Amino acid sequence: MTVKEKRGRRRYIAFTVGPEITKDIAISSLRMLCGDPPYVVQCAEGWAILRCSPENIEETKALMRRVDASSAPLKTSGTLATLRDAYPELKRLRPAKKMLRHI
Repeated sequence: MTVKEKRGRRRYIAFTVGPEITKDIAISSLRMLCGDPPYVVQCAEGWAILRCSPENIEETKALMRRVDASSAPLKTSGTLATLRDAYPELKRLRPAKKMLRHI
């Protein structure tokens, strides 16, 4: 059984947002609007990526418009790499990888 069969497919949506929208603001605003909000992968300096199921793409776009009326969906993809390759700013702004400490 593959991972996709266990957890389901995912879609990543790239957005432009207002420069004042941070990851914390996006998360708290989405939680207020929706009981089960989409996951905010990254959000900084006017760019954001949200993760959702394929069935919730349009709902996720609508929720983001409610969070920030100036937001605009750019592209939807099945992988983060595709979005970050298409928009270099998303690659530059991606969060740092968490380092695991080995004791």
